[in-house]
Amino acid sequence: MKTLLRIIAFLSVVAALIVGGLVLTGRKDLLLGEETAVVTPPPPPAATPLPTPPPVIKMAPLPVTLPMLDALLQLDERFPQELKTRASLTDEQIAQLKTLAHEETGKLREDESGESTTTTEAAGELATQKLTELVGAEKARLISDLTLERLRSGLENDLALASPSPSPSGSETPIPMPSTTPAETSVPPMSAIPGASPSPSPAASTAYNIPLDTRIVVNAPAYRMDVFQNGQLLKSYKIGIGYPEFPLPDGMRKASSIIFNPTWTPPDEPWVEASKRVKVGQKVAAGDALNPLGVIKIPIGMPSLIHGGKQPARIGAFASHGCVGLTNKQVQEFTKYLAQVGGADLTEEQIAAYEKTPTQTKVVKLKQTVPVEFRYDTIVVSDGALHIYRDVYDRDTNTEENLRSVLEANGVTMDDLTVKEKAEALKIIDLMSSHPSGSAADANLTEAEKKAKKAKNIEAQKLTASVKGKKEVVIPIAALAGKGYPAPVDLNTGAPPAKPKATAPAKKKK
Repeated sequence: MKTLLRIIAFLSVVAALIVGGLVLTGRKDLLLGEETAVVTPPPPPAATPLPTPPPVIKMAPLPVTLPMLDALLQLDERFPQELKTRASLTDEQIAQLKTLAHEETGKLREDESGESTTTTEAAGELATQKLTELVGAEKARLISDLTLERLRSGLENDLALASPSPSPSGSETPIPMPSTTPAETSVPPMSAIPGASPSPSPAASTAYNIPLDTRIVVNAPAYRMDVFQNGQLLKSYKIGIGYPEFPLPDGMRKASSIIFNPTWTPPDEPWVEASKRVKVGQKVAAGDALNPLGVIKIPIGMPSLIHGGKQPARIGAFASHGCVGLTNKQVQEFTKYLAQVGGADLTEEQIAAYEKTPTQTKVVKLKQTVPVEFRYDTIVVSDGALHIYRDVYDRDTNTEENLRSVLEANGVTMDDLTVKEKAEALKIIDLMSSHPSGSAADANLTEAEKKAKKAKNIEAQKLTASVKGKKEVVIPIAALAGKGYPAPVDLNTGAPPAKPKATAPAKKKK
């Protein structure tokens, strides 16, 4: 009897455990004999698909040039002290450094054709040589590092420094902010410079892909600027870019205001001192024909600008000291689109009214800050073709390795190209390179051989500025149909509208 009771008690415990488990797991339907569907929690929502991964591009860094250093020494009063503290420069050495950089800037001559007599690489090599002669190799390296660091750190607070009125130093002359990418580092294009602001989500845009958000995209080698709104390309512009000594950097900027009829204060530069038309420190009024900023300037993070004032001949060419240059008509039209994507209440009638009062400076704030992305894309897939641009700032981007990466990012390999397409692409990549027939960097060469090869490459750059003088070569590729970055939309080239041809009066019938 006791044994039977123990068995019943044991079975009761087991039954209780089974029932409890079914209740806990939500399976009451089995207990009740019902065929109720099992209710399970919904799966988490799928992650938003990211854009196609960008190609990994090998890109050389922008060097520090003496004109860049000169501008920084003039505009940043804290920088000389930092050189004293961290590079152990004496007051005498800093004075010599200022003189050296200033004199080199004074040698710059702007060619009306928009061409340049030097290269970014050559300007960087000259700076390294001169700095080494002045303070030694180690301190020269420190000066370059601190210059890049200073310009990079300035990105965080650039808009706080960007005042609608002239800066305390009286200079509105822009300087470039170089990339801090280590030499020959594999760079996913669109990785923001540390400290850069703003930095939209990587899901919003990656270089070589179409932005999915609202932003301005500037591609220096293509001399092109695009306005995107919610991933749709609204408008395209041909632009003027920074001279080789003042290269446009890659990275993120932002626009938060539009300044109509800006004033300009000539900087303390030799070219100003030699001019009989303007004087150092003497403010040039808004609307004055001598004001190089034109009718509108748009700060995009100190000390860069998008501004007007350029002649049509300078569009699609080197044209500035680190700014995006437009004609006055272009910048007025661009302002309309910028206001639209930035949520500002600005009509064409208001823009026209501001133009009629050229001596009155007017600041219009955008309701939403608009990201401005500077890209350095020399190999671009667009509209069923391969667009290869000249390596204007000697970043060593036009290589077969980078070509393969760009193609693969668009779902195409070199094997998908015809024999003719492949041969032509490789030929043009080489001719449009800053170092035709190979990079100057070669670990197997002696220092003397590297130096000789570098000199040869610089000469080759001048020679191949000849494909011939072309800034872009387009190669139709069948496998790229329907792929890549969008073609320009309603491209504004800055050229004045064509005058209608005069028609001869009709002859009277006799």
